[in-house]
Amino acid sequence: MAQKNPREAGPKPPLPGQEQSHPGLEAEMTPEPDYGLTSYKGLGRLKDRVALVTGGDSGIGRAVCLAFAREGADVAFAYLNEDPDAEVTRRVVEDSGHQVLSLKGDLTDENVCRRIIEDTVKRFGRIDVLVNNAAFQGKKVEKFEELTADRLERTFRTNILAMFHLVRYALPHMKPGSSIINVASIQAYQPSPGILDYAATKGAIVTFTKGLAQELIERGIRVNAVAPGPVWTPIIPQSFDAEKVKKFGQQSPMGRAAQPVELSPSFVFLASNESTYVNGEILGVTGGQVLA
Repeated sequence: MAQKNPREAGPKPPLPGQEQSHPGLEAEMTPEPDYGLTSYKGLGRLKDRVALVTGGDSGIGRAVCLAFAREGADVAFAYLNEDPDAEVTRRVVEDSGHQVLSLKGDLTDENVCRRIIEDTVKRFGRIDVLVNNAAFQGKKVEKFEELTADRLERTFRTNILAMFHLVRYALPHMKPGSSIINVASIQAYQPSPGILDYAATKGAIVTFTKGLAQELIERGIRVNAVAPGPVWTPIIPQSFDAEKVKKFGQQSPMGRAAQPVELSPSFVFLASNESTYVNGEILGVTGGQVLA
């Protein structure tokens, strides 16, 4: 196979200007993100495993669901209310020849977190891989005072408190050899003031990952995180105005945003036996932006 110049592997700015309301739909993005439908080839690295992916309807979550299924896993995925996007994820997992369970609900509610775990275990009997990917990112603000109390609470409940709940309820159903993968961000290291609430939760996720990994390795369960840089997902047109969207990814040394399919191999690596000595790590997929 011919080598590919990474700077030319996806669309570069200027992108079409576009805006969406929360939570955004992948089907309404131009261009639509590449989640690996025609390109991702599985090698059986997750054969016979059961994975639960939050935020699995679109973006990175959909790419991970597809990759896990093509690697041999049955997949449950949670989503907020984006039914059209969730239907696409459900279909591509089924088309990969594996069982799929879609679970709708708002993870800011602890009871929903518990139900999602219970429904997954009821269907599949266990959880081998938990991917905490779901996130809320509000509209970019111009002044710090515009970050309201309601928005702060929503961001923290979705992005970090839900992780605590999901892990607590999942652990009784995870055996030695299982893996937890959290999704941090370059924002944990290079925070943007206009989305400081989001960035602060991503910093918390880094700490959560490193601390949890120290305890759970005693049970044979590894905990790691992926920290993406700019990625072309529905969170972008629903967080920024059209002019900002046009330039999205320009700040990366690659000169472009990543496509979701460029993130999914990192999750496969961390979920598989190829990373059995990797624990408590933050794997940056940032296009060259430094995690420091």
